[in-house]
Amino acid sequence: MTEFKLPAPKPLLTVRPPKGWISLNLRDLWNYRELITFLTWRDILVRYKQTLLGASWAVINPVVNMLVLQFIFGNLAQMDTGGIPGPIFRYTALLPWMLFSKALSSSGRSMLTNRGLITKIYFPRLVIPLSSVLSGVVDFGISFIVMIGMMLYYKVAVTWAMLTIPLLIVLTLLVALGVGLWLSALNVLYRDVGYILPVMTQLWLFLSPVGYSSASIPENLTLLYAFNPMTGVIEAFRWAMLGGDTPETLGLQLGVSIGVTLIVLISGLFFFRRMERTFADMI
Repeated sequence: MTEFKLPAPKPLLTVRPPKGWISLNLRDLWNYRELITFLTWRDILVRYKQTLLGASWAVINPVVNMLVLQFIFGNLAQMDTGGIPGPIFRYTALLPWMLFSKALSSSGRSMLTNRGLITKIYFPRLVIPLSSVLSGVVDFGISFIVMIGMMLYYKVAVTWAMLTIPLLIVLTLLVALGVGLWLSALNVLYRDVGYILPVMTQLWLFLSPVGYSSASIPENLTLLYAFNPMTGVIEAFRWAMLGGDTPETLGLQLGVSIGVTLIVLISGLFFFRRMERTFADMI
């Protein structure tokens, strides 16, 4: 008599919303690394889909912004650049700023733009804002090539300080991710965030040393100004690319930027994970 064996039952996975302030479970991001890669690549492909100029916009946008800032802060306001030609002085600052602003805008809206994915399957929701932030690195790379051309044109010597640029890129992405986590979670609760985000980004631009140098800030406001996390990033990036003497306030600015970034990022992670349980119902 033939015996039939029943297949072993498959393990049952039950997903329940956690209670109280939960752990971050960042290990889940590694387990879903393929999904992060897929969503990042998807955002890159969709960004310039059905456009005539395609990836050329990654060059056009910073160049146009540079010309506008040069006209306002250079030709009209006559802001001091420390002997550095105005166009390259401002384009250098625009590189980390454009990376930050695009990452912030994408991550702030990421939960709503991916509502169909969120309501259908389970995965760590942190994957969505993280992939939105990472997708801007490609545009940065294209814009960086233009920067190299400008350095050759203005005969700017390459220094060892350029080795710090990868670290500054990571710091820029962490600033954008920290703020983006707060905004993406709040945008699910209050759709007003989507309307506030462009205005906030534009104001943030003028409060950052993109069109001007932080040396123009009154000395009694130097510490307060450094609490803008992009201040240290932009000034350090400008120093790394253009060389010259290290500004006296650069260490203070960069140290404060790192401290503020860690506070915003860690608090943003806990807040996002806290609100994660309500996303599928409210989105």
